[in-house]
Amino acid sequence: MSVQREMDEPIRYGDSAVTGGVSVFDERFDELFGYDGDDLGLSYAPEQSSFRLWAPTSEQAELVLYASWQGEPERVISMDRGTGGTWTASVTGDLEGKYYTYRVMIEGQWNEAADPYARAVGVNGDRGAILDLRKTDPEGWSGRMPAFGNPVDAVIYELHVMDYSIHPESGIRHKGLFAGLAENGTRGPGGILTGLDHIADLGVTHVQLLPVYDYATESVDETKLDLPHYNWGYDPKNYNVPEGSYATDPYEPASRIRELKELIQSLHDRGVRVIMDVVYNHVYDGYRVNFTKLVPGYYLRYKPDGSLANGSGCGNDCATERKMMSRFIADSVLYWAKEYKFDGFRFDLMGLMDVDTINEIRRRLSEIDPSIMMIGEGWDLDTELAPERKASQHNSEAIPLIGQFNDRFRDVVKGDIFLHDVKGFVSGGPVPKQEVMAGIAGGIPYAPGIHQFVQEPQQSVNYVECHDNHTLWDKLVLSAGEVTEAELRAMHRLATAMVVMSQGIPFLHAGQEFMRTKNGVENSYKSPVEINRIDWERCAALQDEVAYVKKLIGLRRAHPAFRMRSAEEIRAKLVFEASPADVIAYTLRGHAGGDQAEHLLVIYSAVPGEVALPIPKLGSWQPLLGAESISALEDGKITISGIGMTVLAVL
Repeated sequence: MSVQREMDEPIRYGDSAVTGGVSVFDERFDELFGYDGDDLGLSYAPEQSSFRLWAPTSEQAELVLYASWQGEPERVISMDRGTGGTWTASVTGDLEGKYYTYRVMIEGQWNEAADPYARAVGVNGDRGAILDLRKTDPEGWSGRMPAFGNPVDAVIYELHVMDYSIHPESGIRHKGLFAGLAENGTRGPGGILTGLDHIADLGVTHVQLLPVYDYATESVDETKLDLPHYNWGYDPKNYNVPEGSYATDPYEPASRIRELKELIQSLHDRGVRVIMDVVYNHVYDGYRVNFTKLVPGYYLRYKPDGSLANGSGCGNDCATERKMMSRFIADSVLYWAKEYKFDGFRFDLMGLMDVDTINEIRRRLSEIDPSIMMIGEGWDLDTELAPERKASQHNSEAIPLIGQFNDRFRDVVKGDIFLHDVKGFVSGGPVPKQEVMAGIAGGIPYAPGIHQFVQEPQQSVNYVECHDNHTLWDKLVLSAGEVTEAELRAMHRLATAMVVMSQGIPFLHAGQEFMRTKNGVENSYKSPVEINRIDWERCAALQDEVAYVKKLIGLRRAHPAFRMRSAEEIRAKLVFEASPADVIAYTLRGHAGGDQAEHLLVIYSAVPGEVALPIPKLGSWQPLLGAESISALEDGKITISGIGMTVLAVL
């Protein structure tokens, strides 16, 4: 299947012949058949429902109505050709409770698929469901959260819906479900806070939910939820519908919608905003997905030899640069923001997407609320897209309002994630000190040799642990060598402190506050739930660690010096001080960020024993955190002991 064809060359299945013989790969295809209307998909009303499908390569199209999520059709209705490559149908009467699909004829062959724009589906997502969305709104469901401050004011906490509530000791009734995470007043071993109460008590500003759209995987069958099942959800099937396995009743299409809204409302009621993890870079199966059935060859990227591009490593890459794919992605994000009131979006493998689509999403979200966050993985992966068009770290200047995950910060702090025995700064590894400094400064161009990939601090998402790869604890166990558990805990504390206190946007993984372990499993997306679940017994045993992370978050939120808004201010106010090997010290001077403290001093020590270092004579230094590590504090000199962070202030 070649990308370039002569106008009169016949086009076979997978490319699809269209009027005039123009291939889906032809540059003119989008100009000839792009649709600009705002009524794609189903427009429901009790009196009449209208359907519009974009399928320009089809010879015929039909709307298929069903009485149930399974069984034979109830009605088949021929669709009429509309403008811009669309097909339309209108049906009088109230269709609420019915299900529907589209059939399209391509080169004499009928394909049937769910509506890509479907907003409700039946079990396992094979048919769209027709319902009145307003009936899914919880009581009191109204406006958005008030506008948030600068992105650097955020403290993001990533979690998986099932992980957070499924443990037998979670104290949560609806285990593994949207409804479980929405429960208030849950308690675990020894009466500790769990679930929603634990999140709110930590002080984080945003919860990032691993995928909650409808995904397809062999490990999760919505008709067999009584059997063990688990997946992270990075296999998109229906982009605009919540996942049914998290609903109390996946057979009732409104259940998953209402319960996700109730979860978001519960978090909002506690002052916590919600970020949705979205996966628009690939689909679950490039051949079986509804996109390919309806317009073969259009929505995905192909190599010159006709095979699917696979920079994602998941079998396919979405052609985000194509007009109708780009438009679908933007429409989808805007739908989640408006209908579900999400406060941010995290783009999986964003480097596979194009900068124009990402910037268009940013523009449209800003029309709703400029403080809706956009962050993503800007890895530069091999796909059929020009390097300068990728929404990657290399092109951060082209997407200035997007935060990107800072893997360089991650690897210098805890050690290379792919080389399991390599140490990072916190474990005494031989890492370049300037690279650690660059992360502390938010990745900005701070000074010669101290710069990562960003221009402004809100572009750097700082983290040392997320759902991918080993947890921080498991990585330290693998790499730290012969050390005591107390030393491991000190290293873990220091790494977490560096995330929370550095310039940029801090990102924590659920359970990091009590040293989460997955028993050494590196990527647990298909491991049993027993490996993945949040261990509330471990949380109860390590409440001192939870309290420490809570203090870190409180300190960051109380002191704007740790979250300066611009590279210019960071260069002016952050000063790295002289320090011994395996120690980094810096001051935040002159009421940095508008801080009430005149000066702040932060010391990160990866030295197990005692170490002395000079400190600037800027006034009377008072300990704010880590006072127990200070063995001597004199004019111009401090002596500290043990691995950890110490923070002092001139008030």
